[in-house]
Amino acid sequence: MDWDTVDAALFDLDGVLTPTAEVHMRAWEVMFSRFLQSLDEEHDPYTDEDYFAHVDGRPRYEGVAAFLESRGIELPHGDPSDAPDDQTVCGLGNRKNDVFLEILASEGIEVYPGSLKLLDHLREVGTSVAVVSSSRNAHQVLRTSGLSPRFSVVVDGMLAAQEQIPGKPRPDTFVYAAEQLGVDPARAVVIEDAVSGVQAGAAGGFAAVVGVDRGVGEQALIAAGATRVVTDLAELVR
Repeated sequence: MDWDTVDAALFDLDGVLTPTAEVHMRAWEVMFSRFLQSLDEEHDPYTDEDYFAHVDGRPRYEGVAAFLESRGIELPHGDPSDAPDDQTVCGLGNRKNDVFLEILASEGIEVYPGSLKLLDHLREVGTSVAVVSSSRNAHQVLRTSGLSPRFSVVVDGMLAAQEQIPGKPRPDTFVYAAEQLGVDPARAVVIEDAVSGVQAGAAGGFAAVVGVDRGVGEQALIAAGATRVVTDLAELVR
């Protein structure tokens, strides 16, 4: 890719810079296993199959509700403000987030080597960079991985909620990040691994939308609007 023709690269975080999905999977396993063990009645243990059947791709509280339904467990839905110790759907969802942060702090997280190579290259050629993530834990992930000093602009789920910026698949968070960098979206590249993120990039008038195939599939990313698909970001380094 000819980086001389653009001024900025806008990176999604989970699955693009860091393999965060693995930490999320582990957090769900720990949270649900502890919860099931705390109950008086016995239920089938939580497995990886439960993650893909009930949790993967769903908003956090919907994933909790779907898993509980699969085990015939009824809990009140509660409210997003519920404490992690509350025996509600929202309480369990918040408990999972606490476990995620515990695992992140104790086990850390690495950066994809190819992604680090691209970041190094962009720093050398003077291309501005930003992170645009739907996650509310983006800053923690960036700090733990050591990437925080590389990004002066981070648009995450917390900021989007505070500023009332519509999330993906709308392009608004990417456009906002480009504006914060002082770059015209037409001179910025979006780099995403999720279909909704690629759709957001395709809708925003950006110079290019790079789809990173971490398992979604090349054709699905192209269908969503990717102008190029790679399996490793090192492929974007000349």
